[in-house]
Amino acid sequence: MIIRANLVDIASATIFGAEVSIENGIIHAITPTNQTYTQYILPGFIDAHVHIESSLLVPSEFARMAVLHGTVATVSDPHEIANVCGLAGVEFMMQNGKQVPFHFFFGAPGCVPATPFETAGACLSAADVEALLKRDDIRYLSEMMNFPGVLQDDAEVLRKMAAAHELGKPIDGHAPGLRGDALKKYLAAGISTDHECFTLEEAEEKLKLGMKVLIREGSAARNFDALIPLLDAYHEQLMFCSDDKHPDSLALGHINQLVARALAAGCNFFKTLQVACINPVLHYQLPVGLLQVGHPADFILTSDIKNFTVDETYIRGNCVAKKGKTLIASVPVEPINHFSCSAKRVSDFVLQPKPQQAVMVCLDGQLITEKIWVQAANCVPEQDILAIAVVNRYADAPVACSFIKNMGIKSGAFASSVAHDSHNIVVVGVDAESMCRAVNLLINATGGLSAVNTAEEMVLPLPVAGLMSAADAWQVEQDYTRLDLMVKQMGSGLRAPFMSLSFMALLVIPHLKLGDKGLFDGDTFTFVS
Repeated sequence: MIIRANLVDIASATIFGAEVSIENGIIHAITPTNQTYTQYILPGFIDAHVHIESSLLVPSEFARMAVLHGTVATVSDPHEIANVCGLAGVEFMMQNGKQVPFHFFFGAPGCVPATPFETAGACLSAADVEALLKRDDIRYLSEMMNFPGVLQDDAEVLRKMAAAHELGKPIDGHAPGLRGDALKKYLAAGISTDHECFTLEEAEEKLKLGMKVLIREGSAARNFDALIPLLDAYHEQLMFCSDDKHPDSLALGHINQLVARALAAGCNFFKTLQVACINPVLHYQLPVGLLQVGHPADFILTSDIKNFTVDETYIRGNCVAKKGKTLIASVPVEPINHFSCSAKRVSDFVLQPKPQQAVMVCLDGQLITEKIWVQAANCVPEQDILAIAVVNRYADAPVACSFIKNMGIKSGAFASSVAHDSHNIVVVGVDAESMCRAVNLLINATGGLSAVNTAEEMVLPLPVAGLMSAADAWQVEQDYTRLDLMVKQMGSGLRAPFMSLSFMALLVIPHLKLGDKGLFDGDTFTFVS
């Protein structure tokens, strides 16, 4: 096969007409020509940190959608399903991903559970992590979310990191807001990346200390605008990632969107493409082609080097997407799950505020929350302060309840069994009866997303670990879009209300979160009394 196009040579920062000869999925020759073509050929895009589970799609369906946007590979952390199903969940992701022509590179989840302060469905010991890291198809140690454990020299944490070092595999970081001496100690442990920077100053400090920083733009956490001014000066240390991306936004675009936005912001063309295409391959030593002789034929063709709408995507020399249509077929999926709790009662969700009540404040586009103190009389929907609850999905236990501001709904409730990181059921509502209805819909479905009000109720079942659907990607996207619209019509002004909801139980992110055991202060790593 011969491709004739304008070749974008990122290393030499040049573009020239070329004939690219491909044999058996490998680039056999690149011959410059004196012609100019309508299409450009360049390496494919790589998402440098993503939890595939957050797309609500199994890996094979994620791939079918992602290749439309020129994505040829992901650095994937199966942390979410590991928290539910343990090693069996990691194996499910890897085996499902191997059934389609796409480069999935999975890591060994380093923090399952993320903290000892909540109930998870599984635990991966240091021995489990060591066994995973010894596998050739496990590329790295996934994000070290237990940064207090690193700083306090926790023996189990140190053992996991030592195994990665001994095997020569990189360690991903997770250190939101970590600065100064604490950051230096975290880096001294050999942690090489961070995707949690939410200010320019924080990111620049980490870059100056030699860390690789991932510019993240997901469905809920959006740090692109804050960090993109760093690109031209630090392009060798940056990567793009989505972290968590729902199917509606994945249907619209992926890393190609970040490239277009970076160029629109005035970033250098070739430096931007190095961030999007080259740096993840170099950092993680990935066997992904970079449009060089002898490399796998992983590349994209586009007629648009401004917006990066993709004409065709090739992986190992096979065309996997063309003219907006995926050429990857769906594969059969046999769901696995871990879900065991009984239907709840309305009384489980009745909550009386304290005279001075700690209230978490949801911030649109951020994983962090604010913490405010509110008088009991003001903990009412009229002040946009709603009830939030977390229900243990692995066993019958008391329901943890508290208050949250900025979710915005004026009636009903919405709930999710995608609730980072232990994936219990999280629900926000105007009244206890609606919250109970929304939760019981998910218990009946053994996982999913739901919304209820006086007029209707809707549920999107997620039978794979309560995190993913086994259905066609575009059907899931349509069903999710309808559910998302229902919650917004109920009053939520959040860009991605279900994604934001899913992070309200993520205890390792400051400042205030709710787990199944109670309200938790992410700054002190203690429960709020």
